[in-house]
Amino acid sequence: MQTKNLALTGAAALCALVLVAPPAQAGAASVTVTVVGTSDLHSNVLNWDYFKDATYADSAGNSVGLAKVSSLVNQIRAERGADRTLLFDSGDTIQGTPLAYYYAKVEPITQTGQIHPMAKAMNAIGYDAVTLGNHEFNYGLPLLATWIKQMRAPVLGANAVYDRTGLPAYKPFVIKTMKVKGDKPVKVGVLGLTNPGVAIWDKANVEGKLRFTDLVESARKWVPVIRGLGADVVVVTAHAGDNGLSSYGGDLPVENASAMVAEQVPGIDAVLFGHAHNDVPQRFVTNKATGQQVLLTEPGRWGQRLSKLDFQLTKQHGRWVVTGKSATTINTNTVQEDPKIVQLLKPQHDTTVGYVNKVVAKSAQALSAAESPYKDTPILDYIQQVQVETVKQALPGNTLPVLSIAAPFSRTAVFPAGDIRVRDVAGLYVYDNTLLAVKLTGAQIKDYLEYSAKYFNQLAPGDPVDVTKLTNAGNTPDYNYDQLSGVSYDIDISKPVGQRIANLSYDGAPVPADKEFVVAINNYRQSGGGGFPHVTGAPVLYNAQVEIRQALIEYATAKGTIDPSGFAVQNWKLTRDGVPVF
Repeated sequence: MQTKNLALTGAAALCALVLVAPPAQAGAASVTVTVVGTSDLHSNVLNWDYFKDATYADSAGNSVGLAKVSSLVNQIRAERGADRTLLFDSGDTIQGTPLAYYYAKVEPITQTGQIHPMAKAMNAIGYDAVTLGNHEFNYGLPLLATWIKQMRAPVLGANAVYDRTGLPAYKPFVIKTMKVKGDKPVKVGVLGLTNPGVAIWDKANVEGKLRFTDLVESARKWVPVIRGLGADVVVVTAHAGDNGLSSYGGDLPVENASAMVAEQVPGIDAVLFGHAHNDVPQRFVTNKATGQQVLLTEPGRWGQRLSKLDFQLTKQHGRWVVTGKSATTINTNTVQEDPKIVQLLKPQHDTTVGYVNKVVAKSAQALSAAESPYKDTPILDYIQQVQVETVKQALPGNTLPVLSIAAPFSRTAVFPAGDIRVRDVAGLYVYDNTLLAVKLTGAQIKDYLEYSAKYFNQLAPGDPVDVTKLTNAGNTPDYNYDQLSGVSYDIDISKPVGQRIANLSYDGAPVPADKEFVVAINNYRQSGGGGFPHVTGAPVLYNAQVEIRQALIEYATAKGTIDPSGFAVQNWKLTRDGVPVF
């Protein structure tokens, strides 16, 4: 098999493969092209849970990691032929586990020159193209640039453009040219689109450097270019869900626009999408301009699923035309890990395991986050305490009361009685957020809490309380339910949204509307994540780029003992007509 690289001006590269055509039928040759795809890997390489220090396990029997994905890809390449199979990814690759954190922050690849574990694994598996997700920007542009250099596959992001010039900051697309023995080659174009929410979620890393254009408009610009270069099949890899909604307000383009791209932009055959972490084996959307059916698929998260798309092409009037297409998702729990990937990543995996098992403190008693979405729990008060103390130390001249917000990121987090390890703290605070402090008034804090309280389903007095149905109203995720420390308040879940906060008080007295507070807050929330009111425009009093997770670890190390008697305060509760729910 002869394989060669062809250069394209602009931002695409052509890679030639050999594709054997089946015997011609009814006078027309036909070929099948298979695309397999991952998304939202979140730095899961091995089937391992670093927070539990054990093989990954969940109630559904899923597996995780690229080592599992590799085994499935090997099977499909063996069945279909490696020369007729392409492998793409739709983003959120280099953040999400302690493995990624270690090589971004503890021994950063930007300083050591080590190959990032995700680059090492993806290069070994042989990805053909990878698209940027929003979490690619979490650790800053220098680390992202280093990872992209280490990747053999092109890393795509057509709608990430330079703020000043509007020119693409990353490669917009790639075209893969597959040779067909005795016939015209088949060209598969892949356009990569990332999420506009990066402008909010990683504002500190991208503001003034990059902006993120509308997915539909970007596809409208680039799909004709890809078709003009002779692509017979066009696949969009989009880090965007398919429901057309956004988790943010304001003027940013739509967050979850994958189905909108399929509906509104002619010339697309399929969209491999991500971001929503859903398992979508196959969905068809009708393009409004052409009436053609566009195929959509999403392979879940963490390497739990692999999407497989088949395109049947038939020769018509001298060119290849897609005459059939289908998709499915395959569960990676059906295969063993690829020993080649396991062995390749073992040194970096072992280093990370050693790091997460370092003892940082002792806990006076077992603390669990299981009830934290609906009860004021000591383990979340620990986060509040660290945030408050960090802000107070940084603002020695401040005379305003210091409050703090925290959300229940993980219901499975536990501080065991006795030794507390890095993984215990990391399991409580699973996001790479940094700490800020803003100034808010009493009226703004009331609005903020009312907005947060929409997380609860309305429940009439006397109705039975089922904690499994109490929370996540309107599909609000746990991480978008904020609890506030430093003031006392009730949440009356018998009342409609917007009328739930009662008895809001500070230091035993009702909070005046004009009273000012300093509020410790994470960068995701302060920059607009979750759409909470007032915070994006509030005066910023502190922003030292301190990582909250690291602050939690360092505070525990300095104290030596985590004892809830020193920080746990029952300052909020759920009620119905003034009667406590619990």
